Amino acid sequence: MVSPLSGSPGVNGHRVADESLLNDEKSMLGNDPGGMLRATASAGAQVRESAALSAEVDLSMLADEGRPRAVVVAGIGTAGLTGSILSTVAGPRCPVPIIGHRSAGVPGWVGAADVVIAVSASGRSPEALAAAEAAHRRGARLVAIGNPGSELEALAERARAPFIGVPRRAPARATLWGLTIPVLFAGRALGIAKLAEADVAETATRLDADAERCRPGADSFVNPAKELALGLAGSVPIVWGSSPLATVAARRFADTLASNARYPVMAGALGEAGRGRVGLLDGVFGGLAEGTRDIFADPEEDEQKPTRLRLVVFRDGGLNPEDDADEPVAVEERRADAVQTLAERRGVRCDVLTAEGGSTLERLASLVAVPDYASLYLALAHGLDPMAVPAISEMKELSNPLPDGLQ
Repeated sequence: MVSPLSGSPGVNGHRVADESLLNDEKSMLGNDPGGMLRATASAGAQVRESAALSAEVDLSMLADEGRPRAVVVAGIGTAGLTGSILSTVAGPRCPVPIIGHRSAGVPGWVGAADVVIAVSASGRSPEALAAAEAAHRRGARLVAIGNPGSELEALAERARAPFIGVPRRAPARATLWGLTIPVLFAGRALGIAKLAEADVAETATRLDADAERCRPGADSFVNPAKELALGLAGSVPIVWGSSPLATVAARRFADTLASNARYPVMAGALGEAGRGRVGLLDGVFGGLAEGTRDIFADPEEDEQKPTRLRLVVFRDGGLNPEDDADEPVAVEERRADAVQTLAERRGVRCDVLTAEGGSTLERLASLVAVPDYASLYLALAHGLDPMAVPAISEMKELSNPLPDGLQ
């Protein structure tokens, strides 16, 4: 077992990942006092609860004025990702643009012809509050999603706009599905996204099944999330998605790797990567590093080994017919095959996750669930508490200092 180290104030853990920590369930749960594993396991329950809560809210006023000119989904962090998910579920033939807005207020062109969906897990995000206020002031249709009893709900009441209350029981990054489903309900009410009840139910079932496969008590050799986490340990992860849907999942994985495991990571669309970033496979962390590797060396004893890339490719496989896609499915598949071949030729290790399911929402869930757990297990393998991120608290303190009289 690796000895713990102490780094910056409030930061403790192991520089090298320790697999034994992931095979001791009691110890692992003890290192997760905030219950991030439990919160992640609630993904299926989040889908069911938020669907029920959304169904109780009258969203008909969103459609009363007809099709909007544009839909702006305003939020930051995990809340901001819900806009990308709405765009993915709406598909390339969506009749109106869906804009994700991740800063305060709304774009300057937003007016009475548009719809703003303000999303905040806490209900007090400055970005979401400013967006809701600006939407009301400019006469745009508004729907707000967040914690009941929050400032965002009060603002929605003043604007006489629908509010979908989603109880906050964990950090926002562990509440992706609780925030996503209400956004999709709003999109369905506007007539821009199809969301069948069966799709919601099957997605929840899929998330439940993945929670069982990735449960803490399952050993590393049968737990796909632990296996992925250990493969990424000590590397610089590069995460690429073969399609718009897969790219959303890739960016979600990058977010959780950074926030839970504190790993630097690059993510994006494989199509864009092929125009330049694929050159990373030839670089000092890619082919050049792998070229110096002794295939007979014991990884546990090779303390001087250079940091290497680890490629993770998310593949969609193409649920929709070609005429419904931005690019033909065959192009996406060939591109994914090509990058896997390039990685193999350079000795860069590559993990591949392929979407499964009968709907866009379920396929997205199938690409998100295991990586969500993997980010937590990678943190725990390093002896890190995945919930406690001292730098976040310090950032807030430094960015929003108290007045002198209150310090």
